[in-house]
Amino acid sequence: MKHSTLTPADPVIRAAAAVAAETQLRWIHSSEVLDIAPLLGGGELLLTGGQALVAATDKRRVGYIWELAERGVAALAIETGTDLPSIPLSMVAAAEAAGLPLIELRKVVPFVGVMEAINSLLVSESAAHLQQADRASHAMAVELAHGGSLDRILTVLADATGAEVVLTSNSGAPLAIALPAGHVAEAGSAPHADAEQDSARTTHIDVSVRGIPSARLSLHSLAGGDVNLARIAGNRSVDILALALLQRMPPGLKEMAGAALIRAVDSGSQNWRLQQLAPAAGIPLAAQLVAVVIRSPGSRQLRTAVEQLLDRVGRHSASYADNEELLALAVLRTGKAQEDRSDILAGIRTLELPEGSISAVGPVASGISAAQWSLKEARLTLEVGAADEQRPAGPRLTGAVLDAEAFALERLAFHSLDAVQRTDFVRQQLGAIIEHDDQRHSALVETLRVWLDSGCNTAQAARELHLERQSMHQRLQRIFSLCGGDPRGTGRLAALHLATRLAAF
Repeated sequence: MKHSTLTPADPVIRAAAAVAAETQLRWIHSSEVLDIAPLLGGGELLLTGGQALVAATDKRRVGYIWELAERGVAALAIETGTDLPSIPLSMVAAAEAAGLPLIELRKVVPFVGVMEAINSLLVSESAAHLQQADRASHAMAVELAHGGSLDRILTVLADATGAEVVLTSNSGAPLAIALPAGHVAEAGSAPHADAEQDSARTTHIDVSVRGIPSARLSLHSLAGGDVNLARIAGNRSVDILALALLQRMPPGLKEMAGAALIRAVDSGSQNWRLQQLAPAAGIPLAAQLVAVVIRSPGSRQLRTAVEQLLDRVGRHSASYADNEELLALAVLRTGKAQEDRSDILAGIRTLELPEGSISAVGPVASGISAAQWSLKEARLTLEVGAADEQRPAGPRLTGAVLDAEAFALERLAFHSLDAVQRTDFVRQQLGAIIEHDDQRHSALVETLRVWLDSGCNTAQAARELHLERQSMHQRLQRIFSLCGGDPRGTGRLAALHLATRLAAF
């Protein structure tokens, strides 16, 4: 904020000022796109003119704040003026709660000039950090080569970065810990009492051994420490730590075969490859099984909890986490496949999933050869279910855990009809109702869907739509007049039901 290119903007911190004082920048980026969070790497100052925020709903503005905070963005600076006179209070409150420094730029400045000037300084700083990080990783490699323990290897990293360094297993068990030379933790103290500042100064890095997520490295920059140096040095040290873990606790053959099996299922490998890997992973070739897909920012950290759940419910499981997606196969008990599948759905709904997570459980597959089908159907359920989530939640949807069996009609339609055919079918069945909704801003299509989903139970549908029963009856009478009469007892009921379920896509 004190840089000469930013001071003409008359900046003022509106939220998380304490975090801002401890925050270091990795880069400056400018964007008017609200869905920018997945494209950022963390540590950025994001500049925005606020044009997109003017047109966005309040819910979307708050979601924008939380998405940036969860991505690890260092701070958000919003330019206010004619279009956006001030930053909405809901965004200020969300930023304070999320620990995301929120800066108001009360005057116009050229973002290009700001980015060029400050990023050039950051590039020079990063070059120096890379040199320090390379020296630290070399020293760690020397320590490893001489048989040093994990604690001694981490001590090299702690001394180089001025950070408290902790290595934990996937289950959260501590494997090693190190503090910089001369730093002594106070007995009985809570070293990171301020959660917001703790988050801003802590870097988490996953460590994989032969492609299998095996541990988590956490670096908490202490007073006087450099957060950017800790981030760079931590990432540089991952390969050394993976070698150290491989020497001390190599992943079992069964776990490696399970990860390889999931990758083969996901990539569409030929059946002979699946039959080769399944027995090594402890999965019988003829077993009944089900695929699970979880899309989450914390997919790697969820892996252990999901595997424990699947092993507890069924017989064996295998999983693989990559690119914010966790894939798993669970073997179900003979004669109790549907019961086990229901327990898996219920179990996933009890897990503490990070904000923004969405998951799906595929249909039961008979034999490892059908595993690819179950996985594809789970993924298709995520696609059709994402549109369904935009509507008031019906009985088929509980939170963000989707049941492929509850979307059987949509899946059948997507396999059998192309996009044009689906649109034509919806128009043929619901054309007059859709036109009524478009002209009068009503919600008759949604009303009809909820009523049909409830088994034509008017009282239940009214409760789900938060309507008085009389209002529900009035809506139904309007719907019947538009679609040619009450469909109950006719052959039109199934077609109307399918059309309402496809109308969102």
